[in-house]
Amino acid sequence: MSDDDPIARFNHWFAQAQRAGAPIPEAAALATADASGRPSVRFVLIKQADDAGFVFYTNAHSRKGRELRANPYAALAVYWDAIGKQVRVDGRVETVTPAEADAYWATRPRESQLAATVSKQSAPIASHADLLGRWEALRHQLQHQPIARPRGWTGFRIVPGSIELWTRGDHRLHHRERFVRTQRGWRRTLLQP
Repeated sequence: MSDDDPIARFNHWFAQAQRAGAPIPEAAALATADASGRPSVRFVLIKQADDAGFVFYTNAHSRKGRELRANPYAALAVYWDAIGKQVRVDGRVETVTPAEADAYWATRPRESQLAATVSKQSAPIASHADLLGRWEALRHQLQHQPIARPRGWTGFRIVPGSIELWTRGDHRLHHRERFVRTQRGWRRTLLQP
């Protein structure tokens, strides 16, 4: 692993966090903004991190999906207290290919596929019991059939323009490194805590 490759270091830290027993190590706070610049933040699960970027999956008709279409830039923050590490990512956003979304969809538990199919994410609902009833009805209807990926359910990739790596230090003298992507690779700068 090269110290000059922030994505390789993210993956190394992710593996460390898993080994250390960090709860839900793939959880990340995702910040988006609507067309007027009003911010919104929520947690998502990072399902892939490689040279192409950081991928999470969701309903494209949800609030986050609408915001990403209106303003295709986002930021992620991941914190693993168990190992004293934090990663911040920001960059432009693109939709994954249908083949990528289908491949990930096939790995989801059947119950989660049903949930994604019946939920109109971020839309108002009369009652939680109504949602559970629709889930149960669809589960019964599709007992032995494969569940197709719903239209609009997809993945988004944050193509990082910058990545910050933070390591907890004594006396709040944390170690911070910011990597900015250039045409020749990543440019690294140390930051004060």
